Amino acid sequence: MMATGGGSFFDGIAEFFEDLQKGMAMPPSAASVAKAKKEKEEQEEMAFEGVWVMMNGLSGKMGLDVAAACLRKGFRIAPYAMSGSGSGEVSVADPKGGDPTTVTLVPSDDAEGCDKAVAELKRRCSGGSVVVVDYTTPSAVNANAEFYAKHGLNFVMGTTGGDRDALMSVTEGSGVYAVIAPNMGKQIVALQSAIDNMAREFPGSFGDYKLEITESHQSAKVDTSGTAKALAADFAKLTAEDYDVKSINKVRDTEGQLAFGVPEEHLAGHAFHTYSLKSNDGTVEFQFRHNVCGRLMYAEGTADAVEFLAGKAGSGADKRVYNMLDVLREGGM
Repeated sequence: MMATGGGSFFDGIAEFFEDLQKGMAMPPSAASVAKAKKEKEEQEEMAFEGVWVMMNGLSGKMGLDVAAACLRKGFRIAPYAMSGSGSGEVSVADPKGGDPTTVTLVPSDDAEGCDKAVAELKRRCSGGSVVVVDYTTPSAVNANAEFYAKHGLNFVMGTTGGDRDALMSVTEGSGVYAVIAPNMGKQIVALQSAIDNMAREFPGSFGDYKLEITESHQSAKVDTSGTAKALAADFAKLTAEDYDVKSINKVRDTEGQLAFGVPEEHLAGHAFHTYSLKSNDGTVEFQFRHNVCGRLMYAEGTADAVEFLAGKAGSGADKRVYNMLDVLREGGM
């Protein structure tokens, strides 16, 4: 039996079942949606031509502050970071109001995992420039620097401590761009330069004076301030006497910090330094102080160092170790 309208009965049945099948089509699974979203994100990442920051030590407060400072400059935070506190994920809020960035933490003692993370990072961030920022622990400084050298990663070393001579030696021979400095606070670095100039211009001008140094940081900072050590050498030139950095008074207890003038609300994040030059007869005293509450100054200085380093790499400048004075001289204030 033929259907009216020019089509066969069986054609009508086929069309009916085809329409029915379309109407009953299952929605895409959650897994397929997630896969498509990930692929789209990776395509966007590969198209980004700016600066990617691999923020190692992101699980710490300093790491989070630096990440925020980098985002304010328009950089992006890389999807992987090395961590000494184990695996997991960290969500980095966008200070500009955009979507947060989810970063996968890879244990720094997982060599294979770190190698894979860097390979994936280079693939996904291939359109831009990758700069590593290190705010980990003193015990990890040298191993991390060797890792960066091995993978040809340009880096900013904000972590103090470790074997600094070995750090410089490994980095200088690695063929990467690096900024290594005991202090990322630009204004403090400018002060250091001024004291250094004074020591070179007027060595021994405080020959009858004794140097005393006291520094206070949050209790989590285990090593003596690298800034205090660096300035101790310059002040020693002014007194014309050797100064043992082991003599630096390192304050880490709450009672001592409060007595030193640290506000209670900043006990968990501060950097107070006092350098005293006292005459031998006790009648004259000169003091130099720099007291910092919070981490903002160091975070912003680190972000400036990242920008400086990415610029050097992009311009094909000499691959070498730079410091914060180099950043300042290029207008990084």
